[in-house]
Amino acid sequence: MTRKSAFAAVEVSVDPATAFRAFTEEIDRWWVPGPINNWDTSGSLGKRIEPGVGGRIVEVYQDDALELGRITVWEPGSRLVYRSSVDESEVDIQFEATGSGTRVSVEHYLLPGADETRAALFWPNVIRWLVPWCENHDPSRPPHRLARVSVGLHYEDPPAAARWLARAFGFGSWDGIPTEGEQRSWVELHMGDVAIILSPLDGKRAPEPVSHTVWVYVDDLDAHHAHAVAAGAIIVEGIRQHGYRAYVAEDIGGHRWTFVQASPSMRAGA
Repeated sequence: MTRKSAFAAVEVSVDPATAFRAFTEEIDRWWVPGPINNWDTSGSLGKRIEPGVGGRIVEVYQDDALELGRITVWEPGSRLVYRSSVDESEVDIQFEATGSGTRVSVEHYLLPGADETRAALFWPNVIRWLVPWCENHDPSRPPHRLARVSVGLHYEDPPAAARWLARAFGFGSWDGIPTEGEQRSWVELHMGDVAIILSPLDGKRAPEPVSHTVWVYVDDLDAHHAHAVAAGAIIVEGIRQHGYRAYVAEDIGGHRWTFVQASPSMRAGA
């Protein structure tokens, strides 16, 4: 009987030994700390992998840690396998040299007789986060930290919406903007340390008229406005002074964004 599994592969711009070290020793640096990317986001301080067979994969808390898995295969620069401690699944990560770096592949699969309702085969969505971390690889870089506020928006096609938002409004992503044709169950964009979570509609369509807006502070409001206009954004309200200086634009999903000129103190602390 074929086991239920999920598979993905990415290419990173470092050699296999470095890719393996980055994956294991620096997981707390490349792991994207999104609102839903931990077992207990409210308490998590990060991730840690203990080296060697029998080593633990743990989520670290202030006075405790949750064991996520135990390592069963440890081959530096080549392969890492661990068995989950929180559900009935196993994860197999392999590192293979290519002409320009390393192909990192991951298979996340259920164990025989596993209860499918208790397992989430999430690793194919996670492995892509390693790619931007390995670009200009620098282990001394501090980990990403999220702001206290994140935004959740629903779109017919989250990857297409992400590409449009990146092109029109200049949003980035710690784990990369989806390419044309790439499918994801959700997409996380980032503006500084704020996460913008794009999810499928699932019947969650904004009421008419639009009842909300999202505020984003930018360094050069005039340049941002010109770029958005050139990209085809609908300008609902042009640049105006209200004590603050801002404009309002509408995106392809009907969501409205208020872009505000950042204060000098904001720019100095960026």
